[in-house]
Amino acid sequence: MSATSTAHMRNPSAREVVVTGIGLALPGVATYGDLLGPLPREGGFDPATGLVGRELRHKDRASRLALRAAEFALHNAGLTDADSTFTGAAEATAVVVGTNLGNADSVCEATDTIARAGVVGLSPLGLPQSSSNVIAGWVAIRYRLRGPNLTVCNGATSGLDALAWARKLIVAGRADAAVVVGVEPANDVVTKILGQQSTDAAVAVVLEAADAAASRCARPRATITSYARARNLAAALTFTGVTEEGPVGLWLADEAEAAGAWTGHLLATPRRIDLESQLGPLSGALGVLQCAAAAAHLESGATGNVLATAGGPRHDATAALLLTPSPATRPSPQERGQHP
Repeated sequence: MSATSTAHMRNPSAREVVVTGIGLALPGVATYGDLLGPLPREGGFDPATGLVGRELRHKDRASRLALRAAEFALHNAGLTDADSTFTGAAEATAVVVGTNLGNADSVCEATDTIARAGVVGLSPLGLPQSSSNVIAGWVAIRYRLRGPNLTVCNGATSGLDALAWARKLIVAGRADAAVVVGVEPANDVVTKILGQQSTDAAVAVVLEAADAAASRCARPRATITSYARARNLAAALTFTGVTEEGPVGLWLADEAEAAGAWTGHLLATPRRIDLESQLGPLSGALGVLQCAAAAAHLESGATGNVLATAGGPRHDATAALLLTPSPATRPSPQERGQHP
């Protein structure tokens, strides 16, 4: 998605898109409110116990992580019943996944098997895991979601790009809601590619058209206001129109790149958080996790909008996503601290 496509996303008459559900499958992070504090913390998702179960059999690790995060997000949005059956409009709900290394282990295993034993050595149960869209496919199959289904594999900006594409589907009327998942697994293949140990990370957010959310009395946690992907941070911020939407209270960014980049009015930003410096490489999960942190900030009573950026000089582009408060964004005192 180019920066020039953001004009429609800033059109006041365009369909407003809000975040209504958040789910995490991330060790050391129990609730998305934890993302605003020092990480990792005690508790959070335990892959040893959380990635087992009949419904997760014969699935790659990234798909299992994604299914858990999606389960928590849909419950948080009020879109599943007591039996975890989806209760929304299945034909109008999209699935968009941001991942760069999600099923790399399955692909490598398949190619190694072919090299060793030929195609006859491939297992019919394992072969589907080599599909580039397998994670999004499993989420859709589990909840019988029949809307658009796609995977974004676009480097460091993948998570923010996935959110932007989901929003674009809703604005264009192709969907009324979307489950957006950012996921990267921890395994030997990923460690070899990255050159360092990674962490299992999955986060899902539910996006809905504001009118659709209001019709079922869902409480929005944040509004996705604008997005841009451009050659550098300065251009991305210009296309995003961040200066037109009021002060930024939280900037979610790579500290090293943000400190050396053009920041303009953002020099006065009260707070910055670098999630990767605390949790390790997040790759395609980063942008979606930043969205969850943005919602936590906007619900906490803190002032200012939230800017999330990914990419930068070490990458081919920079993406910027601006999130602003929604009506009834802030929970009541009784609700605070009770979100999964």
